[in-house]
Amino acid sequence: MKKYVLAYSGGLDTSVMLKWLQLEHHVQVVTVTANLGQQKELDGVGTKALVCGAKNAYVEDLRRDFVERFVWPTFKAGALYQGVYPMATAIGRPLIAEKLVEIARSENADAIVHGCTGKGNDQVRFEVAIGALAPELECIAPLRTWDLKTREQEIAWASEHGIPVAASRKSPYSIDENLWGVSVECGVLEDPWAEPPSDCWQITTDPCLAPDKSETLTIDFEEGIPRAIDGQNMSGVELIESLNLIAGSHGVGRIDMVEDRVVGIKSREVYEAPAATVLAEARNALEQLTLDRETRRVKLLMGQELARLAYDGFWFSPLRESISSFVDQASNVVTGQVRVSLYRGTCTVLGRQAPRSLYQGALATYGEGDAFSHDSARGFIDIFGQSTRISSSVARSANPDPSAIPGKPGALV
Repeated sequence: MKKYVLAYSGGLDTSVMLKWLQLEHHVQVVTVTANLGQQKELDGVGTKALVCGAKNAYVEDLRRDFVERFVWPTFKAGALYQGVYPMATAIGRPLIAEKLVEIARSENADAIVHGCTGKGNDQVRFEVAIGALAPELECIAPLRTWDLKTREQEIAWASEHGIPVAASRKSPYSIDENLWGVSVECGVLEDPWAEPPSDCWQITTDPCLAPDKSETLTIDFEEGIPRAIDGQNMSGVELIESLNLIAGSHGVGRIDMVEDRVVGIKSREVYEAPAATVLAEARNALEQLTLDRETRRVKLLMGQELARLAYDGFWFSPLRESISSFVDQASNVVTGQVRVSLYRGTCTVLGRQAPRSLYQGALATYGEGDAFSHDSARGFIDIFGQSTRISSSVARSANPDPSAIPGKPGALV
């Protein structure tokens, strides 16, 4: 009998899939559940899989690996998909794929099965990653082929076969959660005009109901990585968990966006990322102090490119590795402290300091003690603007009509 390894979350799709594979494909199923810090679906998930017929059920604690190998590299780069999304789900997929391949090989499995839809991003991420790590393994995606075309049909099928699931017709959200954030889709959220219902938010307080008193935190960074809050050193997992609770209680970290999926469609999603939101604000403030202008400019570009690669599923690629190497080097000086204020959905930077700060008070001040060489400004401007003066002069010589001068309103180009 063939053996399949199923990426099993214990949610609606994979719960139905576990039983469906046994009944329709007549195969042994080994489930793999990755603990990336999600809260709700881990309790009893291994037992549930065995009760539903799994040959073996692995529940792997990957939180430390997730933070150190995936969260911090994307965080240091400032990688936000389309400038907004911290990519909590996207950067979790390559780690899960890596573990699926490891267990599939140890179990001598014939294929890896995932519960991704035919129009989602995760199918691409899983299959591209598995193809890079183990091209000999087949990937199977039942949601692309079976007759259960809607979540309502899956809920009914689960009920008929005695499969316990959390989803219901009343609350049909698809939720993915890990340490770095929560993604929520489906239901009324599919209407971009509709306000997100209060019950879709999982870990953040409504900003209108948050405490009417700000809370101030000081975050310590070492080479671009947050290491302590208010002087208390923490592991990466502990620090993110703590910030999620603190910032989430102030309503910080809610994101509502219409994003461009890999498969060419737009999708409305809401995200919650309290820790990611606060840490990004703090890191940006510290980089303003410690990175030179050109490094910041290129790092911004590299962050955008890394975000695209991670979102599209190319984590295990030479380009992603090269970008991460650049980011590591650029972040060597990003050490210091940032003070932030949390208040009703906002995170505001109050101050920053760094041992290798490039900020020179004597050069920046307009008051007494100004050490800037004002006499040098005229020569600097003369050289700095020389290329534009030459271009403008040549344009005037070629065509004395002022409307033809490049950059002038109404210019003929």
